[in-house]
Amino acid sequence: MSQNSLRLVWVYPDLLSTYGDQGNALVVERRARQRGLDVSRLDVRSDQHIPTSGDIYLIGGGEDRPQRLAAERLRRDGGLNRAVANGAIVFSVCAGYQILGHEFINDLGQREPGLGLLDVVSTRGEGARCVGDVLADIDERLGLPPLTGFENHQGVTHLGPTARPFARVRFGNGNGTGDGFEGAYNDTVFGTYMHGPVLARNPLIADLLLKLALDVNALPPVNDQWYDALRAERIAAATQSA
Repeated sequence: MSQNSLRLVWVYPDLLSTYGDQGNALVVERRARQRGLDVSRLDVRSDQHIPTSGDIYLIGGGEDRPQRLAAERLRRDGGLNRAVANGAIVFSVCAGYQILGHEFINDLGQREPGLGLLDVVSTRGEGARCVGDVLADIDERLGLPPLTGFENHQGVTHLGPTARPFARVRFGNGNGTGDGFEGAYNDTVFGTYMHGPVLARNPLIADLLLKLALDVNALPPVNDQWYDALRAERIAAATQSA
């Protein structure tokens, strides 16, 4: 954690915030403030350098061309990789998830290098687009309740040997590989295809990011009544549409 406050960094809102994923930054910031934490949030546009002193970095989804531009600029900048090397936490969604891997297929149909922060490779699916509500069981090692989210992607993401599946799908497609996995993570870097925004649907994931950044095992309780109502509604929707 930074010396004076917990620092949240929202990466490239001008390129990677197509599906309302900026809500993830709002949720983490609010849940930190509800605990009385001193927190600052920095929105870093694609023409700015990525600071290396952040504690939690959040990356959203985007269309194919903005995804390519974001990957190019993040590789050239190098700040996010240095931040992770310093122990920062990263939570990424959809296009952001693919960028954190070794490579993905860009809008030109070419293999685009990623940042190599997750041991995953993404390709372009040839079947129907993955769209709809998802319900999945998060890896039990993380101690979290079921994941609820909304997927909208054509990508297929394959996990390498050092990547752990973030969740196993009950309803929906997840990574699109047919093995039932959704997302991937290692010790400090997380990726998922879930929109929603996913942290509004799953506030305990936001709390996990805070605990990792603060290096604590627990946080003071907060009122989750609104979040619980949203979760119940969306879990019911996923179940009924399956």
